[in-house]
Amino acid sequence: MRNFRSLDAHKVIETIDALERRICERFPGAGLVRVCGELLTIARESSQRAHAIGRTNMALRLVVFAFLLGSLWLLWLIGSLIDFTRTNADNVYSVLQGIEAAANLAVLMGAALFFLFRIEERIKRRRALRALHELRSIVHVIDMHQLTKDPSGSVKVGGSTASSPPRTLTRFELSRYLDYCSEMLSLTAKVAVLYAQSFPDTEVTEAVSDIERIAAGLSQKIWQKIMIVQAAGADATAPAR
Repeated sequence: MRNFRSLDAHKVIETIDALERRICERFPGAGLVRVCGELLTIARESSQRAHAIGRTNMALRLVVFAFLLGSLWLLWLIGSLIDFTRTNADNVYSVLQGIEAAANLAVLMGAALFFLFRIEERIKRRRALRALHELRSIVHVIDMHQLTKDPSGSVKVGGSTASSPPRTLTRFELSRYLDYCSEMLSLTAKVAVLYAQSFPDTEVTEAVSDIERIAAGLSQKIWQKIMIVQAAGADATAPAR
């Protein structure tokens, strides 16, 4: 039975793979094809990384457990060296000094254990944030490819200058190109969610949400362009009054 309560990394990868083929068939040789291919590579790597981050690091936990046993043994050894049977003033002073030293040692060991217990979480968070930074970068790369696709060229508003980018796409092709960019942005956000799904950490979840907000904002601008192109097509086909 398929689980619909979590993202399936394999389905996300299959969707990106299908999108790359669609772009290649519609725009062979376009730079957007290579960007989608890079997104596919990142998605495959992210699937493995997210799975590895969510997996328990047993070797590190065994080291922490061994350190905990060693700390308890050291505290017991220090306590066994203190003679509580003698009651003279010098021995009482020595006992108090031993108790103070043991207390300080216990505090230091507790801080060290707290650090060791959290070190696995910090390592996973660092790996996830590094991978999410890569996804944030490719979101802006996708936006750069649609940046020069100005719908004003399809509605014949104004004229071109010597520095204007070439307008080689038809109205239909421009609409499809922008739609592919929007799909790529959405799928990039889905790849980012794989990390939050495997490792539900506060900082990782916030970083994923930030990527989703950026992708949604850029996709909204793309769809504004698509609406302009579609409106221009509707005006061109409307009968003259």
